Amino acid sequence: MKKRIVFIILFLLTLFLTLMAVAVFSPKQAPSIRKLYVFGDSLSDTGTVFRSTYGLYPSNPPYFQGRFSNGRVWVEYLAEDLGVKQVGNFAWGGATTGDDATVLVPGLLSQVQTFTQQHSTATADELYILWAGANDYLQGTNNSALPVANITKAIEALARIGATRILVANLPDLGQLPATQGSDRSRELSQLTQAHNTGLRRSLKVLTQQNPELQVMTLDANLLYQQAVANPQKFGLNQVTRACLTGSDPCRNPERFLFWDNIHPTTAGHRILADTTVTALKTQLLFPR
Repeated sequence: MKKRIVFIILFLLTLFLTLMAVAVFSPKQAPSIRKLYVFGDSLSDTGTVFRSTYGLYPSNPPYFQGRFSNGRVWVEYLAEDLGVKQVGNFAWGGATTGDDATVLVPGLLSQVQTFTQQHSTATADELYILWAGANDYLQGTNNSALPVANITKAIEALARIGATRILVANLPDLGQLPATQGSDRSRELSQLTQAHNTGLRRSLKVLTQQNPELQVMTLDANLLYQQAVANPQKFGLNQVTRACLTGSDPCRNPERFLFWDNIHPTTAGHRILADTTVTALKTQLLFPR
Protein backbone atom coordinates (compact mmCIF):
# COMPACT_ATOMS: atom_id res chain seq x y z
CA MET A 1 0.00 0.00 0.00
CA LYS A 2 2.79 2.36 0.93
CA LYS A 3 4.59 1.59 -2.34
CA ARG A 4 1.43 2.42 -4.26
CA ILE A 5 1.03 5.75 -2.43
CA VAL A 6 4.68 6.61 -3.08
CA PHE A 7 4.25 5.73 -6.77
CA ILE A 8 1.17 7.94 -7.07
CA ILE A 9 2.95 10.84 -5.38
CA LEU A 10 5.96 10.49 -7.66
CA PHE A 11 3.70 10.27 -10.71
CA LEU A 12 1.78 13.41 -9.73
CA LEU A 13 5.02 15.25 -8.97
CA THR A 14 6.46 14.31 -12.36
CA LEU A 15 3.27 15.39 -14.10
CA PHE A 16 3.28 18.72 -12.23
CA LEU A 17 6.92 19.43 -13.14
CA THR A 18 6.23 18.54 -16.77
CA LEU A 19 3.29 20.92 -16.94
CA MET A 20 5.36 23.65 -15.31
CA ALA A 21 8.14 23.15 -17.87
CA VAL A 22 5.65 23.42 -20.73
CA ALA A 23 4.22 26.63 -19.25
CA VAL A 24 7.68 28.16 -18.84
CA PHE A 25 9.36 27.12 -22.06
CA SER A 26 6.56 26.99 -24.61
CA PRO A 27 6.30 30.19 -26.65
CA LYS A 28 3.31 32.29 -25.73
CA GLN A 29 1.52 33.65 -28.77
CA ALA A 30 1.76 37.39 -29.14
CA PRO A 31 -1.35 39.51 -29.63
CA SER A 32 -2.87 39.24 -33.10
CA ILE A 33 -2.02 41.99 -35.54
CA ARG A 34 -5.02 44.31 -35.65
CA LYS A 35 -3.55 47.37 -37.36
CA LEU A 36 -0.92 48.03 -40.01
CA TYR A 37 1.01 51.26 -40.42
CA VAL A 38 2.79 51.60 -43.77
CA PHE A 39 5.61 53.98 -44.71
CA GLY A 40 7.50 54.07 -47.98
CA ASP A 41 7.34 54.83 -51.69
CA SER A 42 5.34 53.86 -54.77
CA LEU A 43 5.64 50.15 -54.05
CA SER A 44 3.34 50.66 -51.06
CA ASP A 45 1.37 53.76 -52.09
CA THR A 46 -2.35 53.00 -52.28
CA GLY A 47 -3.41 56.40 -53.61
CA THR A 48 -1.62 59.16 -51.69
CA VAL A 49 -0.06 60.76 -54.78
CA PHE A 50 -3.24 60.14 -56.76
CA ARG A 51 -5.33 62.05 -54.23
CA SER A 52 -2.78 64.85 -53.88
CA THR A 53 -2.84 65.41 -57.66
CA TYR A 54 -6.65 65.28 -57.79
CA GLY A 55 -6.62 62.01 -59.69
CA LEU A 56 -4.17 63.09 -62.37
CA TYR A 57 -1.21 60.88 -61.47
CA PRO A 58 -0.71 58.02 -61.93
CA SER A 59 -3.27 58.09 -64.71
CA ASN A 60 -6.24 55.75 -64.37
CA PRO A 61 -6.20 53.85 -66.69
CA PRO A 62 -3.72 52.28 -67.37
CA TYR A 63 -2.80 52.39 -63.67
CA PHE A 64 -5.32 51.07 -61.17
CA GLN A 65 -7.09 53.58 -58.94
CA GLY A 66 -4.02 55.46 -57.78
CA ARG A 67 -1.72 52.46 -57.45
CA PHE A 68 1.55 52.32 -59.37
CA SER A 69 0.47 48.98 -60.79
CA ASN A 70 -2.41 47.36 -62.67
CA GLY A 71 -4.15 46.31 -59.45
CA ARG A 72 -3.81 46.23 -55.71
CA VAL A 73 -0.36 46.41 -54.14
CA TRP A 74 1.26 44.03 -51.70
CA VAL A 75 0.32 45.76 -48.43
CA GLU A 76 -3.35 45.52 -49.41
CA TYR A 77 -3.06 41.79 -50.05
CA LEU A 78 -1.10 41.45 -46.81
CA ALA A 79 -3.79 43.20 -44.76
CA GLU A 80 -6.46 40.98 -46.32
CA ASP A 81 -4.48 37.80 -45.64
CA LEU A 82 -3.88 38.80 -42.01
CA GLY A 83 -7.51 39.78 -41.54
CA VAL A 84 -6.52 43.36 -40.68
CA LYS A 85 -9.15 45.99 -41.39
CA GLN A 86 -7.34 49.02 -39.95
CA VAL A 87 -4.51 50.23 -42.17
CA GLY A 88 -2.78 53.58 -41.88
CA ASN A 89 -0.88 54.09 -45.13
CA PHE A 90 1.53 57.03 -45.26
CA ALA A 91 3.56 55.92 -48.31
CA TRP A 92 4.15 58.35 -51.16
CA GLY A 93 5.10 57.43 -54.71
CA GLY A 94 8.51 58.94 -55.45
CA ALA A 95 9.58 59.08 -51.80
CA THR A 96 13.20 58.69 -50.80
CA THR A 97 14.33 57.70 -47.32
CA GLY A 98 14.99 61.31 -46.28
CA ASP A 99 13.43 64.07 -44.20
CA ASP A 100 13.92 67.08 -46.46
CA ALA A 101 11.05 69.42 -45.62
CA THR A 102 11.52 71.41 -48.84
CA VAL A 103 10.50 68.60 -51.21
CA LEU A 104 6.91 68.04 -52.30
CA VAL A 105 6.99 64.32 -51.57
CA PRO A 106 7.77 63.48 -47.93
CA GLY A 107 10.47 60.84 -47.57
CA LEU A 108 10.31 57.82 -45.29
CA LEU A 109 11.87 59.61 -42.33
CA SER A 110 9.53 62.58 -42.77
CA GLN A 111 6.52 60.25 -42.92
CA VAL A 112 7.55 58.56 -39.68
CA GLN A 113 8.38 61.84 -37.94
CA THR A 114 4.94 63.22 -38.80
CA PHE A 115 3.33 60.02 -37.54
CA THR A 116 5.19 60.00 -34.21
CA GLN A 117 4.28 63.64 -33.62
CA GLN A 118 0.62 62.64 -33.86
CA HIS A 119 0.88 59.28 -32.05
CA SER A 120 2.58 59.23 -28.69
CA THR A 121 2.20 55.51 -27.98
CA ALA A 122 2.13 52.22 -29.85
CA THR A 123 0.51 48.92 -28.91
CA ALA A 124 1.62 45.31 -29.24
CA ASP A 125 -1.07 44.49 -31.80
CA GLU A 126 0.33 46.89 -34.42
CA LEU A 127 2.70 46.01 -37.25
CA TYR A 128 4.83 48.78 -38.75
CA ILE A 129 6.00 48.36 -42.35
CA LEU A 130 8.88 50.30 -43.90
CA TRP A 131 10.11 49.98 -47.48
CA ALA A 132 12.14 52.70 -49.17
CA GLY A 133 15.55 53.35 -50.66
CA ALA A 134 15.12 52.63 -54.36
CA ASN A 135 14.38 56.25 -55.26
CA ASP A 136 17.48 57.48 -53.42
CA TYR A 137 19.70 55.50 -55.78
CA LEU A 138 17.60 55.88 -58.92
CA GLN A 139 17.69 59.64 -58.36
CA GLY A 140 21.48 59.73 -58.10
CA THR A 141 22.59 58.86 -54.57
CA ASN A 142 25.89 57.01 -54.91
CA ASN A 143 26.53 56.05 -51.28
CA SER A 144 24.39 53.67 -49.23
CA ALA A 145 25.33 55.11 -45.83
CA LEU A 146 22.70 57.87 -45.71
CA PRO A 147 19.68 55.82 -46.90
CA VAL A 148 20.50 53.06 -44.42
CA ALA A 149 20.95 55.63 -41.64
CA ASN A 150 17.58 57.19 -42.50
CA ILE A 151 15.78 53.85 -42.31
CA THR A 152 17.49 53.13 -39.01
CA LYS A 153 16.44 56.49 -37.58
CA ALA A 154 12.86 55.86 -38.70
CA ILE A 155 12.80 52.53 -36.85
CA GLU A 156 14.33 54.12 -33.75
CA ALA A 157 11.65 56.83 -33.81
CA LEU A 158 8.92 54.19 -33.93
CA ALA A 159 10.58 52.21 -31.15
CA ARG A 160 10.62 55.29 -28.93
CA ILE A 161 6.81 55.44 -28.96
CA GLY A 162 6.63 51.76 -28.12
CA ALA A 163 6.48 49.99 -31.48
CA THR A 164 7.72 46.42 -31.04
CA ARG A 165 6.89 44.67 -34.31
CA ILE A 166 8.44 46.10 -37.45
CA LEU A 167 8.77 44.74 -40.97
CA VAL A 168 11.51 46.19 -43.20
CA ALA A 169 11.99 45.27 -46.85
CA ASN A 170 15.37 45.35 -48.54
CA LEU A 171 15.90 46.25 -52.20
CA PRO A 172 15.75 44.11 -55.33
CA ASP A 173 18.63 44.49 -57.78
CA LEU A 174 18.10 48.05 -59.03
CA GLY A 175 20.56 47.49 -61.86
CA GLN A 176 18.41 44.77 -63.39
CA LEU A 177 15.04 46.51 -63.62
CA PRO A 178 13.55 46.89 -67.12
CA ALA A 179 14.36 50.61 -66.84
CA THR A 180 18.02 50.09 -65.94
CA GLN A 181 19.13 46.90 -67.68
CA GLY A 182 21.93 47.70 -70.07
CA SER A 183 22.08 51.35 -68.98
CA ASP A 184 25.26 53.22 -68.06
CA ARG A 185 24.33 52.95 -64.36
CA SER A 186 23.28 49.31 -64.33
CA ARG A 187 26.46 47.99 -62.72
CA GLU A 188 26.65 50.88 -60.25
CA LEU A 189 23.03 50.39 -59.19
CA SER A 190 23.60 46.67 -58.64
CA GLN A 191 26.59 47.46 -56.43
CA LEU A 192 24.62 50.08 -54.51
CA THR A 193 21.81 47.58 -53.98
CA GLN A 194 24.23 45.07 -52.50
CA ALA A 195 25.84 47.71 -50.26
CA HIS A 196 22.42 48.93 -49.11
CA ASN A 197 21.16 45.48 -48.22
CA THR A 198 24.38 44.56 -46.42
CA GLY A 199 24.38 47.80 -44.45
CA LEU A 200 20.70 47.47 -43.61
CA ARG A 201 21.15 43.92 -42.33
CA ARG A 202 24.00 44.99 -40.06
CA SER A 203 22.11 48.02 -38.78
CA LEU A 204 19.01 45.99 -37.95
CA LYS A 205 21.12 43.44 -36.09
CA VAL A 206 22.60 46.18 -33.91
CA LEU A 207 19.16 47.66 -33.28
CA THR A 208 17.69 44.40 -32.04
CA GLN A 209 20.73 43.72 -29.87
CA GLN A 210 20.33 47.12 -28.23
CA ASN A 211 16.57 46.68 -27.80
CA PRO A 212 15.65 43.05 -27.02
CA GLU A 213 11.92 43.88 -27.03
CA LEU A 214 12.11 45.02 -30.65
CA GLN A 215 11.15 42.42 -33.24
CA VAL A 216 12.35 43.36 -36.71
CA MET A 217 11.79 41.08 -39.66
CA THR A 218 13.35 41.70 -43.06
CA LEU A 219 11.36 40.95 -46.18
CA ASP A 220 14.11 39.74 -48.50
CA ALA A 221 12.81 41.27 -51.71
CA ASN A 222 16.25 40.85 -53.24
CA LEU A 223 16.25 37.07 -52.84
CA LEU A 224 12.63 36.82 -53.97
CA TYR A 225 13.46 38.78 -57.15
CA GLN A 226 16.43 36.49 -57.85
CA GLN A 227 14.23 33.44 -57.42
CA ALA A 228 11.55 34.84 -59.73
CA VAL A 229 14.09 35.59 -62.45
CA ALA A 230 15.75 32.19 -62.12
CA ASN A 231 12.51 30.21 -62.02
CA PRO A 232 9.52 32.31 -63.16
CA GLN A 233 7.28 29.27 -63.69
CA LYS A 234 7.44 28.55 -59.96
CA PHE A 235 5.58 31.83 -59.41
CA GLY A 236 3.19 31.47 -62.33
CA LEU A 237 5.12 33.94 -64.50
CA ASN A 238 6.71 33.70 -67.93
CA GLN A 239 8.10 37.22 -68.42
CA VAL A 240 10.36 38.68 -65.72
CA THR A 241 12.66 41.07 -67.61
CA ARG A 242 10.33 43.23 -69.72
CA ALA A 243 7.46 45.50 -68.73
CA CYS A 244 3.87 44.70 -69.60
CA LEU A 245 3.03 48.36 -70.18
CA THR A 246 4.40 50.07 -73.29
CA GLY A 247 3.50 53.73 -73.30
CA SER A 248 -0.17 53.55 -72.35
CA ASP A 249 -0.76 50.17 -73.97
CA PRO A 250 -0.74 47.14 -71.66
CA CYS A 251 0.09 43.63 -72.74
CA ARG A 252 -2.66 41.05 -73.10
CA ASN A 253 -1.58 38.83 -70.20
CA PRO A 254 -0.31 41.02 -67.35
CA GLU A 255 -0.86 38.19 -64.86
CA ARG A 256 2.14 36.47 -66.45
CA PHE A 257 4.45 39.49 -66.14
CA LEU A 258 6.54 40.44 -63.13
CA PHE A 259 6.75 44.12 -64.12
CA TRP A 260 3.83 46.36 -64.99
CA ASP A 261 5.98 49.30 -66.13
CA ASN A 262 9.76 49.69 -66.26
CA ILE A 263 10.07 49.95 -62.46
CA HIS A 264 6.93 48.73 -60.71
CA PRO A 265 5.61 45.16 -60.33
CA THR A 266 2.30 43.98 -61.68
CA THR A 267 -0.39 43.18 -59.15
CA ALA A 268 0.63 39.54 -59.71
CA GLY A 269 4.11 40.49 -58.51
CA HIS A 270 2.60 42.24 -55.50
CA ARG A 271 0.58 39.12 -54.74
CA ILE A 272 3.83 37.12 -54.62
CA LEU A 273 5.36 39.68 -52.25
CA ALA A 274 2.37 39.44 -49.93
CA ASP A 275 2.35 35.64 -49.92
CA THR A 276 6.04 35.56 -49.03
CA THR A 277 5.52 38.11 -46.27
CA VAL A 278 2.62 36.22 -44.69
CA THR A 279 4.66 33.02 -44.56
CA ALA A 280 7.62 34.84 -42.99
CA LEU A 281 5.43 36.66 -40.47
CA LYS A 282 3.83 33.46 -39.26
CA THR A 283 7.22 31.89 -38.57
CA GLN A 284 9.28 34.86 -37.46
CA LEU A 285 7.23 37.69 -36.06
CA LEU A 286 4.01 36.49 -34.46
CA PHE A 287 5.69 34.94 -31.44
CA PRO A 288 7.66 37.00 -28.91
CA ARG A 289 11.24 36.17 -28.08
